[in-house]
Amino acid sequence: MDAQTGARWHGGTAEVWPGSPAPLGAHWDGTGTNFALWSAGASGVDLCLFDADGTEHRQQLQETTHQVWHGRLPGVGPGQRYGYRVHGPHDPASGARYNPAKLLLDPYTRAVDGELVLDDALFGHDRHDPNLADPRDSAPFVPRGVVIHDSFPWDGDTRLDTPWSDTVVYEVHVKGATMLHPDVPPTLRGTYAGLAHPAFVEHLVSLGVTAVELLPVHHFVSEPHLLRRGLTNHWGYNTLGYFAPHAAYSSAGSAGGQVTEFKAMVKALHAAGIEVILDVVYNHTAEGDHTGPTLSFKGIDNAGYYRLGGFGAGDDRSRYTDYTGCGNTLDVRRPAVLGLLMDSLRYWVTEMHVDGFRFDLASALARSMHDVDRLSAFFDVVHQDPVVSTVKLIAEPWDVGEGGYQVGNFPPPWTEWNGKYRDTVRDVWSGARVGVRDLAYRLTGSSDLYRSDGRRPFASVNFITAHDGFTMADLVTYEQKRNEANGEDNRDGESHNRNWNCGVEGPTDDPAVTELRARQVRNHLATLLLSTGVPMLTAGDELGRTQGGNNNAYCQDNEVSWIDWGAIDADLWSFVAHAVGLRRRSPVLRQEAFFEGAEVAGTGGTRDLAWFSPSGEQLTSSDWFDTGLQTVGMYLDGRGIRHRDQRGRPVVDDSWLIWLHAGADAVDVVLPGDPWGDGYELVLATEYPTGQPPRPTALPPGPAQLPGRSVWALRVLRHPQPEAHAD
Repeated sequence: MDAQTGARWHGGTAEVWPGSPAPLGAHWDGTGTNFALWSAGASGVDLCLFDADGTEHRQQLQETTHQVWHGRLPGVGPGQRYGYRVHGPHDPASGARYNPAKLLLDPYTRAVDGELVLDDALFGHDRHDPNLADPRDSAPFVPRGVVIHDSFPWDGDTRLDTPWSDTVVYEVHVKGATMLHPDVPPTLRGTYAGLAHPAFVEHLVSLGVTAVELLPVHHFVSEPHLLRRGLTNHWGYNTLGYFAPHAAYSSAGSAGGQVTEFKAMVKALHAAGIEVILDVVYNHTAEGDHTGPTLSFKGIDNAGYYRLGGFGAGDDRSRYTDYTGCGNTLDVRRPAVLGLLMDSLRYWVTEMHVDGFRFDLASALARSMHDVDRLSAFFDVVHQDPVVSTVKLIAEPWDVGEGGYQVGNFPPPWTEWNGKYRDTVRDVWSGARVGVRDLAYRLTGSSDLYRSDGRRPFASVNFITAHDGFTMADLVTYEQKRNEANGEDNRDGESHNRNWNCGVEGPTDDPAVTELRARQVRNHLATLLLSTGVPMLTAGDELGRTQGGNNNAYCQDNEVSWIDWGAIDADLWSFVAHAVGLRRRSPVLRQEAFFEGAEVAGTGGTRDLAWFSPSGEQLTSSDWFDTGLQTVGMYLDGRGIRHRDQRGRPVVDDSWLIWLHAGADAVDVVLPGDPWGDGYELVLATEYPTGQPPRPTALPPGPAQLPGRSVWALRVLRHPQPEAHAD
């Protein structure tokens, strides 16, 4: 028995039993490992086992069942590194790109070991004649799969199932969160263990968020064009292994320790009441277009895994349908590919205990033939799946293909990143003359987008910034992107950002500009956290994080992207924690049903939702179409909430009057009197650095003055009602 592989060697070959075609991947049963790989067009498959020194031992899999090549190797166990070489025709014109000179990663591997090293041997085709196969061995330059066995002590850990209406999402990068955190031990910074460290978990808890949405943690590699420029893919939207936690985020090594460490992170976050949502990239893979490397799927069954020809490629099957802008598109119309996605999703829920998924470029998954299809097989399978259908599902509802912008068109039970929310709020606070009509929809759950198909306000995941684009601080500091460090001559990244630099481009010492920028950040965040729907914060926005104007920092694995814990805005953090706490304590701000605008019985004429002009009167039809209107009052009656608690009792809350004023100058408004309120308590005001007035401020109905560019949240005060006495 070889000490490194655990295989029984007989004259240089291992003993290979027929094994089983299911489950796919490498599975250890206590005495040996079963290997199973799907390939519809292969003429042969070699299983390649690697010793610790890199010595390779090839074993031909003799058995095929329903297009699955399989075999069981007694004695091979956890820690074994492996890959595949797949034989077949190399005929790009027909879509076939088999090349046994290329070592291929198992799509179902649970762990990945080794780095991708840039070398011409990565490419399956001859660089001078793409119709010819490149004969060079890629094994020294590509990562390998690892056989694992992980009996993790979950100790009763289960999904938290936080209601959508109670959810506050925090989008965060595993590495960037803690690389510069002084209270996280250096050996744990930038890792799953670092994210689970009490110093970071306490930050999440004190901020009040209920879920982290992790940028991709499926094992990914960097694109060759980045490696050539000395850069790497930091965000991780370049997946190679859909079952394997990204190995570089593990402090425990890549021999399977990354699996245990990821589970420990999930367990620690759950113990703190925080859900774990994964940003997943099932629309494309790391292999790129026809000029890209052959690392896994392309060499296993290119025509089986990818969409060929069509959009951007015509009838040329040597080219890829590219709905993603990343070179290729996975073909979820095919049962084997759809099965891969569903197996991966179930694995992360059942084995890794995650609580949900955010699907990158989800419209690409919804495409059946050419158009986005709401009834595509992917939606059908997800909807009926007894595991996946029960977790949080978030769509990024667009791709780069024609008709790919599908905000509002995903079916139940999906929620969506609401791009229209982002655009509207940015327009309002940047000074665009857009009026308040669209803003009213966005503040109240976007009923125009989500009501018609039976979804609730929480179908709208509201956000103003995300990993992709300016940070909140940069949104009010720069009007022009500063992406030169990306090496693309500042051509990359969005050029139209609906933003305003407050009159000066870039950093300034002008105290008036600095104060205005700080207030504008608070205005954006207050709007977000007072809106109906599910708010999503971007990590570091609560601390004043800047990327120096880079709005596409996907390749900046350095201080540009990492949170600088030594330069935090403590007042801003207090402001966000105050606003989140206000939201979590106030059911009227977390509605589970859309507003009706109807009178609330027994209140004397108030409505569950009412809109006020500065005059103190309800908005008129002409007001709704006045693009110059920059001030609006939103009245939410806590006695008109249309959902009940778990015991079926009516939910009753305080009522609120929220003023948003985007004009540069102060404005006089009238706080409405009876029956709307007997008085008002100013609870949050963005002219104050922490959002809290110096002392509790009670205001009577009547005239008040809103400072320029400000948000006020006023709790409605009511005189005690006399008790009724029986005769």
